[in-house]
Amino acid sequence: MTKFVFVTGGVSSSLGKGLTASSLGRLLKLRGVSVTMAKLDPYINVDPGTMNPGEHGEVFVTEDGGETDLDLGHYERFIDVNLTRSSNATTGSIYSSVIAKERRGDYLGKTVQVIPHVTDEIKERVKRLAVEDVDVVIIEIGGTVGDIEIVPFLEAIRQLRSDVGRQNVCYLHLTLVPYLAPSGEQKTKPTQHSVTELRSRGIQPDAIVCRSDQPISDGLKRKISLLCDVPIEAVISAVDAGNIYEIPLVLHEEGLDAYVCTTLGIDLDEHRIDLSEWENIVTRAAMADRKIKIGIIGKYVNLPDAYLSVVESLRHAGFHHAVNVELDWIDAEYVPGLLETDRLRNLDGIVIPGGFGERGVEGMIVAAKYARESAIPCLGLCLGLQVMVVDVARHLAGLDRASSHEVDSQTPHPVIALMDEQSSVIDLGGTMRLGAYPAMLTPGTQVAGFYGTEVVSERHRHRYEVNPRYRSRLEAAGLCCSGNSPDGRLVEFIELPGHPFWVGTQAHPEFKSRPERPHPLFRELVAAALERAEGREPHLIELDLH
Repeated sequence: MTKFVFVTGGVSSSLGKGLTASSLGRLLKLRGVSVTMAKLDPYINVDPGTMNPGEHGEVFVTEDGGETDLDLGHYERFIDVNLTRSSNATTGSIYSSVIAKERRGDYLGKTVQVIPHVTDEIKERVKRLAVEDVDVVIIEIGGTVGDIEIVPFLEAIRQLRSDVGRQNVCYLHLTLVPYLAPSGEQKTKPTQHSVTELRSRGIQPDAIVCRSDQPISDGLKRKISLLCDVPIEAVISAVDAGNIYEIPLVLHEEGLDAYVCTTLGIDLDEHRIDLSEWENIVTRAAMADRKIKIGIIGKYVNLPDAYLSVVESLRHAGFHHAVNVELDWIDAEYVPGLLETDRLRNLDGIVIPGGFGERGVEGMIVAAKYARESAIPCLGLCLGLQVMVVDVARHLAGLDRASSHEVDSQTPHPVIALMDEQSSVIDLGGTMRLGAYPAMLTPGTQVAGFYGTEVVSERHRHRYEVNPRYRSRLEAAGLCCSGNSPDGRLVEFIELPGHPFWVGTQAHPEFKSRPERPHPLFRELVAAALERAEGREPHLIELDLH
């Protein structure tokens, strides 16, 4: 029977529940246990699709087109499993389903209430994940114990223990153990209060993961064990890690995966762990003795989580090449003012990521032009491809004021446009190309060489496309449309022959990169950036000694 691990958090948000859950998932998988993961989010949005990335972080897109929480990106990267839209449920989606059932008469006229109808819907979402080939389902509960929004989720997972059997459920609680400098002590009181709050909801944690900036002593572990009623071996010290991919090794050293297996009745002798592949990733990252600087030129650079998968994909490529990738976050709106400085000139590579709306687009076009003319390796993602096309249209094809119809509805040359300009946008998610789509790569192109194949599948999240009416003029100006949809109507990849690396994709390849298997586009971008960095003449740096 499929077993369930529920990960809750207390004291504070942003403690790393997603990374802890992902790390546990990886450890179980390294033991030969089949794992899938999901996130239950307490916010009322139906999904993150219409949420501001500058506030909530990136929207992670699954193979089947689900717009989900960014933690699903961590899950996929750690357990190397493609998840689905079913792996993310929100209060909004759950209530929408309950109300739809009530309108259809599914409840036979009964009074619809949080218990049992909402909690039953939550449990149904969880149980759907327990398919035949999955041994363990790890469910992260968003928010913090004590929040009013989280109560139905806690009640649902409490009830689930009776539904599937106590031996098939493990409750993992993540808390903060802060260090107070004036007293020189780590304090367990927040953890005690958090566990008390959780127990007041009928859930006794099986294990407690204590987040801190320094190791938890054995004495504090005994104190937490005594006051929170868990075995001392179930009190796990999770110290801040310099590299998130070290976390599985830290948790394994503390015995978390072994304890969870024991709790769930998984035989440790039959499921011995092999950490060698994961240790190799961490070792390569630690031994990187070369450095490159990549500029991320985007709209939401004040919150790096808005481009989380892009960042991780660059890190994966860095692991592959044993190079340290240093990021320079550049607000696209300010790019024109940087042309006379060394900031762009000193970059070894540029990434222009996705986004919606007109803000910063002109700066992105300037960045694409600068990278093209200065032979700086440049990768355009989704909107990034579109601004690269606009640059070619304006500056190589002579199409004055060429633009995207999304940005300038009055442009005389809409080189980027909706395929059906008559469509009426009412549902903001209804007109998008979402999820995995195939592309045919042109033999002999850079992109085909990077992938090593002529048919690829990448995930998409966008509305606007390269306008096919302008394709011949763009190609005559030197642009190579190196990948297209199977019917030939949609441009999926572009490149500029003769440039070290000036490549754009209408897709979001960052969603498919893995730490042990970097995505080909990011792998080759970092290779080109490294070649540029190592080919530069060394220059003196003036030190300000005042």
